[in-house]
Amino acid sequence: MSKHSILFIGLDTHKEFNQVAYCEDVRGQKPTHLGRIPNSKASIKKLCKQLQSKYPYATLHFVYEAGPCGYWVYRLLTSLGHCCYVVAPSLLPKKPGDKIKTDKRDAANLANLLRNGDIEPIYVPEPEDEAIRDLSRAREVAMKDLKDAKYQLKALLLRNNIQAKIKDNWTKQHLRWLTELVLPYPSQQIVLQEYIQTITERMKRLQRLDNELEHNVRLWRYYPVVKAIQAMRGVRLLVAVGVVSELGDLSRFDHPRKLMSYLGLVPSEHSSGGKRNLSGITKCGNTRARRLLVEGAHSYRHSANISTDLQKRQESLSKEIVDIAWKAQLRLCRRYQRLMKRGKHYNLVITAIAREMVAYIWAIAREVVLTPVDVRQRLSRVPA
Repeated sequence: MSKHSILFIGLDTHKEFNQVAYCEDVRGQKPTHLGRIPNSKASIKKLCKQLQSKYPYATLHFVYEAGPCGYWVYRLLTSLGHCCYVVAPSLLPKKPGDKIKTDKRDAANLANLLRNGDIEPIYVPEPEDEAIRDLSRAREVAMKDLKDAKYQLKALLLRNNIQAKIKDNWTKQHLRWLTELVLPYPSQQIVLQEYIQTITERMKRLQRLDNELEHNVRLWRYYPVVKAIQAMRGVRLLVAVGVVSELGDLSRFDHPRKLMSYLGLVPSEHSSGGKRNLSGITKCGNTRARRLLVEGAHSYRHSANISTDLQKRQESLSKEIVDIAWKAQLRLCRRYQRLMKRGKHYNLVITAIAREMVAYIWAIAREVVLTPVDVRQRLSRVPA
């Protein structure tokens, strides 16, 4: 092996073990199966030392598929000074006739694909960004659990022909009215009390997560971006945090069309022989970020207007960002009305609005400059 060669190592990661295969930077050489190692930090460090001692002049390039085990393997290998790539399993090239799948073949295939340059690595978020993303997802799960509990209680009342006498659902007055209900059988009364208690606990849980999310986002390095894109109509704190935490650094996209394609908001295409056929959106990329943008796009069905809440969100922002947001609102509101008058389906129109929202969010993010000085100033304003 020459002094400047590369050693390509494929890892087929699992919960308890990793399957390892490697191949040298030599054309036509088949990958070598190294065996199975435990999925632990000590075992991976030992593997790196063994490969370095066997190939002292080679640089180690690792690759593994993204999965439920997260990115700790990537962060460990990069902290040791090695190159590591994480790839999406759905984007790996596969032979149509290959019907055999084993851990050994998967590891060898990863090493071989990396050597041939046939895979594209995905974006790996920083640990701080991943922590905010987990908090944002936890808040969303808490909201879903609360809605499920409310649906179950409403179904119980409907089966017993009980109609609420309080107009404002789930207020303190409404919960007190629920506690005063008496159902025909003791077993049903127990079910009612359990549902009420579950709803009360989940409402408190949601409030706790809301408070923690609002506090921790202010300490986040992307808080200026989160604050800036809230100048857009239909983008409040929860949507802004969700989109930025899922997408990470928006500056890695040099054009908004690439961001649209990354989110799966562009139409799929099957063109051949001079005929161009377009169908529904590709729906690839991050599902949660795409759904949040579609939810925000519904607000553009109304006429362009600066509400009191939107005015408050724009007060501390620069004129350039506010101008981009107003330009986006004028264009998207007109586009919604124009598409609806052409007889387009409502879902198609909302998807088109969400796709253009991405471009304006990308433009606003480019206006925000993150500097270490801003981060230190923001931390100094947080009370101890």
